[in-house]
Amino acid sequence: MTVKSLIELVGTHTQLMVEMGDFAEILHWGLPVKGNRDNSRLALQRPVPYGRLDNDVAMTLSPELGRGVFSSPGLEGHRNGQDWAPVFVITQITPQEEGTVIVSEDTKAGLRLTTELFLDAFDVVKTRHTLTNLKAGAYQVNRLANTLPLPARANELMTFYGRWVKEFQTERQALPQGGYQQENRRGRTSHEHYPALVAGTAHFNEMQGDVWGFHFAWSGNHRLRVDVKADGRRVMQAEVIYLPGEVSLQQGESLTTPWLYASYSHQGLNGMSHQFHSHVRRSILPREFAQKPRPIHLNTWEGIYFDHDPDYIMAMATQAADMGVERFIIDDGWFKGRNGDKAGLGDWFLDREKYPQGLAPVVAHVNALGMEFGLWFEPEMINKDSDLFRTHPDWLLAVDGYDQPTGRNQYVIDLQNNAAFNFLFERLDHFLSQYNIAYIKWDMNREVVQPGHLGQAAAHQQTQRYYQLVDKVRAKHPKVEIESCAAGGGRIDFEVLKRTHRFWASDNNDALERQTIQRGMSYFFPPEVMGSHIGASHCHSTRRRHSIAFRGLTALCGHMGIELDPVKESAEEKQGFEHYIKLHKMLRPLLHGGRTWRVPTDDQAHQVHAVVANDLSEAVVLVAQLAMPTHALSGHLRIPGLDPQATYRITVLDKPSNYDDIVNYQPPWTESGCELTGDWCESVGLTMPILDAETAMLIKCEKID
Repeated sequence: MTVKSLIELVGTHTQLMVEMGDFAEILHWGLPVKGNRDNSRLALQRPVPYGRLDNDVAMTLSPELGRGVFSSPGLEGHRNGQDWAPVFVITQITPQEEGTVIVSEDTKAGLRLTTELFLDAFDVVKTRHTLTNLKAGAYQVNRLANTLPLPARANELMTFYGRWVKEFQTERQALPQGGYQQENRRGRTSHEHYPALVAGTAHFNEMQGDVWGFHFAWSGNHRLRVDVKADGRRVMQAEVIYLPGEVSLQQGESLTTPWLYASYSHQGLNGMSHQFHSHVRRSILPREFAQKPRPIHLNTWEGIYFDHDPDYIMAMATQAADMGVERFIIDDGWFKGRNGDKAGLGDWFLDREKYPQGLAPVVAHVNALGMEFGLWFEPEMINKDSDLFRTHPDWLLAVDGYDQPTGRNQYVIDLQNNAAFNFLFERLDHFLSQYNIAYIKWDMNREVVQPGHLGQAAAHQQTQRYYQLVDKVRAKHPKVEIESCAAGGGRIDFEVLKRTHRFWASDNNDALERQTIQRGMSYFFPPEVMGSHIGASHCHSTRRRHSIAFRGLTALCGHMGIELDPVKESAEEKQGFEHYIKLHKMLRPLLHGGRTWRVPTDDQAHQVHAVVANDLSEAVVLVAQLAMPTHALSGHLRIPGLDPQATYRITVLDKPSNYDDIVNYQPPWTESGCELTGDWCESVGLTMPILDAETAMLIKCEKID
């Protein structure tokens, strides 16, 4: 038997103990612990019950059927029916900064598995596998999964679901037996099954409980599962869904899984989010991101749709600049043949009928107003009513002989076709080289059906080629920022974020719906990457109407923008836009650099969001009244994360226009302010005011000693 050793990876608040022998097994993932390691390992050795295999079977970093693991294995594949149950043995362990690389081989099956496992200072684990075929004969890979263990006390899940204009919804469920599985086969990250979940102890919440959060950094088809084995052990797996015949490795070829990111916190969901946010800010976002404040946007889509008139657009830009907008983006409708959503995609040439003087005067006008200029593209898509399709019908991502359904009246271009790939890069490069374009809104409005290249399944490689196209654009134009949009929140994950600077969280600008959408997104993403716009008073997605105050405060805490036609808005509305833009700019360093807290409330009709400065010198608290108060009084507002020994001045920065008209009188502190210790704010709190449904108020805390 191989002599076993122990490797310890230590973050700031987390420890991984990994036992190495023939295989690698995580013995402990949680708070750092002290003590004699031989005794610790002895304490964790499992009994072997009757009626089962006669030896203990470990849950390794890649569970193997050949070792007697009867749950989902880490690898499924074969070589013409052979080598289908490999057993890997560690041959090399290489320590790395913040982690280790483990090489294992099965010489009989002719396979090598390289496992990377890291734990950073922000307590975020990341792991992935690389499978290499070492011998002659193609090896067909059906599954290759990342696997991490969970303790027996992880008996509850929080998962994500959604749809177009209703992304990032959450669901809670017990995990007593069996398990949970979600699959996404839509060809992109998807609105329906965002690739993340949280496991935790019973009744974990924002402030309390042991939680283990998982995010699978992949922008295509995926499967997430949490299994409860018959013996009670728990394991989480994340993997790409490979379509039939999609991955076949010739001798010497390799396949690498996407990264699985995970983080443990003993301080509930807020603690988990703080760790993910810190990791994203330091390790995932492009480096130039932190050096520049996030510009306030105006996007033209809900203002003019396909009705483009350069003079009118320049008038929109003038009024946008007057309100304090810093980046002006022309959305869909600017290119040849694009007068609706049934034609034109693929023909990335300026529409000379709409823009007889070209695009240069508009760009120059926007820049002269002190704003950056941005332009919308949807490079991966094509309409059949386009010159591109009429010239190159073979560029469709499809299987010949089938008539696949349209989505948004469009189809997908096969990025694995080099001619198509190069054409799209040339078109993007043309506009980025010819005009002073600082920003691309990169959209993808269609789910992928029957993704075929040369008759073979090709969903996995299509996603890889998307990454390569973005990488090539960024390499040629490193100063251009990119927003990832897929009919709103359909392509939001860490792997996209390595290449982009912002996500469009949802096509829904309804402030009430956005409260839930933005909260769901906040579990894994910091606010500065979340596009959050003030829409028109009459929401285009839900037909609801909201005050400028509720819309403005809801958009305040993300990457702020406006989505409308300022020319048509009333003077009162424009004053409101200007007010919230100024407020956002004043608070932007705090909002985009501080620590976000989702604050528990006494009444579920409330939703409270706080951001506390890293030095604890200040904080802002957004109180949203989502529905009518449950009771006549609304309980107390408790503000976490402040310096418990310091005193803070508490004042109201913004409140509804009818704030004083709906009660005999509101709590006096909301009028005169008050001074409280951070300890009092967190433990006792302040009496909540009474608010109408679908309104909000903003509170400021400033340290005074």
